[in-house]
Amino acid sequence: MPNLVSLVMQFLTPDLIGRIAAALGLDRNMVQSAITAVVPALLAGLTSAAAKPGGAQNVVDAIKQQSGVLDSFAKTLGSGGQSSLIDTGSRLLTSLLGGQDQSALAGAVAKFSGVSQNASGSLLGMLAPIVMGTIGKHIGARDLDANSVANLLGAQKDQIAQALPSGFSNLLGGTRLLDSLGAAAGTATAAAGQAARAAVTATDQAAQYGGSAARSVGNTGQRAVGAPTSAIPTWLYWLIPLVILAGVLWYLFNNQPVQVTQQPATPASSVVVGGVDVSKQLSDSVAALRTSLQGITDQASAKAALPNLQDVKTQVDKVTSLVGQLSPEQRKIIVGLVGPAMATLNQLFDKVLAIPGVGEVLKPTIDALKANLTTLAA
Repeated sequence: MPNLVSLVMQFLTPDLIGRIAAALGLDRNMVQSAITAVVPALLAGLTSAAAKPGGAQNVVDAIKQQSGVLDSFAKTLGSGGQSSLIDTGSRLLTSLLGGQDQSALAGAVAKFSGVSQNASGSLLGMLAPIVMGTIGKHIGARDLDANSVANLLGAQKDQIAQALPSGFSNLLGGTRLLDSLGAAAGTATAAAGQAARAAVTATDQAAQYGGSAARSVGNTGQRAVGAPTSAIPTWLYWLIPLVILAGVLWYLFNNQPVQVTQQPATPASSVVVGGVDVSKQLSDSVAALRTSLQGITDQASAKAALPNLQDVKTQVDKVTSLVGQLSPEQRKIIVGLVGPAMATLNQLFDKVLAIPGVGEVLKPTIDALKANLTTLAA
C-alpha cells in the first residue's frame, strides 16, 4: 500500500514549495522545514477525526470538496488565489479538527519551524486541500466512501507516526490530534526521549568522571604535602604543584567530548553560471533530497519517491558538470552549501538503504547522488 506521506511529498516538488513560500512571503527553508511536520500532522489529525462516530463521513465530505485541487493548485497559486485556498482549507480543518486543536497545531508548527503563528496557520490552510486531494485521488471517486477512508487512514498509522519529526509529538501534547495513532506515536516519542536521556546520562557521567579525576589529583597532592617534613626533600615542594598542574592539563586536553555541530550554509554570494543561479539550484536540490528521504519508510514509498530523487540527481549532475567553470571563490561557496549537509544526508542514505526492499529500488540513484555530492563538498 502506498505511503500517504510520500505521496503528498511527491506532489510538493521543490518548485512548488518555492512558490508556496513566495505566496506566503516566507523563507523557503522555513517552509521546507514546516512541511515535514505539517504533512504527517494533518494526516494524523484526519485519522483521529475519521475514528470518531460519523467522523469518516465528515472527512469524505471534505475530500469531495477538494476534487481536482491537485490539478488546479499550481494555477490557482500562480494567479494569486492563495487567499481562497487558505480560507477553504482553514474552514475544513476547523470543521474536522476543531478550532482549539487547529490552533494548537499551528502553534506547534510555528515553534518547530520558526515561522510566526499566523504564517503557520496560513500554511496549514494551504496544505490541507493538498493532503485531502491526495487521499481522494488515491482512493478514486468511485470507491470514495466512509469505509475506504477509515480503512486507508487506519492502515497508515505506523507510517504517519514514523514521519513525524523527532520531538514534534511533544509539541502536540494536550491535543487530540495524535489519539488515533495510539502506540505508534508513543513509540516514536519514547525513542526520541530515550535518545535525549542517553545524551544527558553520558554528559553527567563525563562530568562525574572529571570531578573524580580532579579530586584524585588533589588528594594525592594533599597526602604528599601532609607527609613528615624529614621524609620530603625540599625540591619536592616545587615539583608537587607542577605534577598536579600537569595532571589537570592532561585530563582537560585528553577527555574533552567531541562535538559535531552542523552549521547552516551561509554563502557570501550567489554562484551564477550562464545566467543560472547554481547556488540556489543546489540549495533547493539538497532541501528536496532531505525531504524525499525522510518520507521513505518502505519499498512502496521508495518507489513513490524515486522520480523526485532522480530529478534531484539531474540537478546535482548539472551543477557537478559546471565545477570546472567555477572560480576558486565560487568553489568555496559551493563547498559551504554542500559540506555542512553531508553528515545528515549520509545518515539518511544509510537509514533508507537499510530498509528491506528499498536498496534494490534506490541504490543506483543514491550511489550516484552520494558520489556527486561528495565531489561538490570536497
